[in-house]
Amino acid sequence: MSDTPILEMVDISKEFPGVKALSDVTFKVMPGEIHAICGENGAGKSTLMKVLSGVHPFGSYNGDITFKGETCQFKTIRDSEAKGIVIIHQELALIPYLSITENIFLGNERAKNGVINWNLADEQAVELLKRVGLSEHPATNIVDIGVGKQQLVEIAKALAKRVELLILDEPTAALNDDDSQHLLSIIRSLRDEGVTSIIISHKLGEILDIADSITVIRDGQVVETLDVTASDVTEERLIKGMVGREMNSRFPDHESKATNQEVFRIENWTVHHPMDVQRVMVDKANLTVHAGEIVGLAGLMGSGRTELAMSVFGRAYGSNISGQVYLNGDRVNVATVEQAVDAGIAYVSEDRKRYGLNLIQSVKENMTAAGLQKLANFGIIEGNAEISVANELRDELTVKTHSIEALVGKLSGGNQQKVSLAKWVYTDPQVLILDEPTRGIDVGAKYEIYQIINELADKGKAVLVISSELPELIGICDRIYALSEGHITGVVDKADATQERLMNLMTQETKDAA
Repeated sequence: MSDTPILEMVDISKEFPGVKALSDVTFKVMPGEIHAICGENGAGKSTLMKVLSGVHPFGSYNGDITFKGETCQFKTIRDSEAKGIVIIHQELALIPYLSITENIFLGNERAKNGVINWNLADEQAVELLKRVGLSEHPATNIVDIGVGKQQLVEIAKALAKRVELLILDEPTAALNDDDSQHLLSIIRSLRDEGVTSIIISHKLGEILDIADSITVIRDGQVVETLDVTASDVTEERLIKGMVGREMNSRFPDHESKATNQEVFRIENWTVHHPMDVQRVMVDKANLTVHAGEIVGLAGLMGSGRTELAMSVFGRAYGSNISGQVYLNGDRVNVATVEQAVDAGIAYVSEDRKRYGLNLIQSVKENMTAAGLQKLANFGIIEGNAEISVANELRDELTVKTHSIEALVGKLSGGNQQKVSLAKWVYTDPQVLILDEPTRGIDVGAKYEIYQIINELADKGKAVLVISSELPELIGICDRIYALSEGHITGVVDKADATQERLMNLMTQETKDAA
């Protein structure tokens, strides 16, 4: 490996209205390494990479960028790509109803005299797909492949641009363990081919497994850069650097105030796939949640966790739904979302950007969206009352924003999640279903979300938490149900919960669960 950096960013500062996102950041990457950037949401990680890639153009920031010994002033993303710097954002930039080939070469077409040579494009697409370990036919539409494979198409797209420095922003945030490991193996193989990578991630275990160097950023400034191969780098050290304090526990201390009063019960809940009506997604599920209780729902991808939650919440998913839902012992009708909300059920989606929030509306408008009738007088929203409610929710859930009029899309992931929670807290539900409540947010923000969940339970709410992270469920839940292929295979009390026991239930054959 050369001693000369392939990239140097010196004294980079970037401001937005009311916020200094980066302050004199100096950062370098050596050729052929995998360099990770860690930090809390809002620390400035993505902003730094957007400066590097030209998303934030030259002139909108202070400082210097040197790539392969040349001072660069990127005014557009095409300028950085022309030098071999390619960024893959967390929100994938693929067009669902175009083919893999069309997506790989979009804006980089294999054309002569304005005519695209599709035979050549398909041939090159096949070779690129082989490099990333994807066997899909290049004519397959993006909408027909999973998120893990879409990430690999994005990497193939980068390789088509002769990438030398590949930037990946939260590449495994939406992937299951198998897809994550496959993606990381591809990044390692690219390193062996001489491609340098920068990875932004909140998954510290993955970072320690794959990175050669790690730079920690806090509040828009570099805290330290660590050589993983030469020093004793642990998750605890990274967390301390990220949050500025020791975190002796990932989960806040909490003494459960759960009572014997049953608040929420579902019986024989069965859900079929919305398109393939013969396919059963949830089969005769039964579960209960008591007042003040935090109950977990564990299951592998495809086990039916989200399908169960969305179908209970106004049949937002599924077909041929049968079974009963009870609140405080009374059977309730949840045939529509409106009926579910009126009954006292709230659902915080795992996909906050698609289902949970309107990103081009303000914090205030998002927080009050589900409970506007509480602010209306003869159909007219009382503006001052809405402002007062939004400010109270911001303070109660510690949402970090300079103004409740700020666009939600401009907030960090952790603060967006708090706004999504606030929207449903304002409806004062009896049952709160939280689907992957800490996905894609950093350890500090996770801790704050856990505190909010505990406070909601302490107020007597019945809380159902769905999570892919078993340590999270074990850390915050009073009881945990396991789901396998649409069947609830068991329930484990907190005192008896281990990852091994839960995984055994989550992988149980359905014939044993029937």
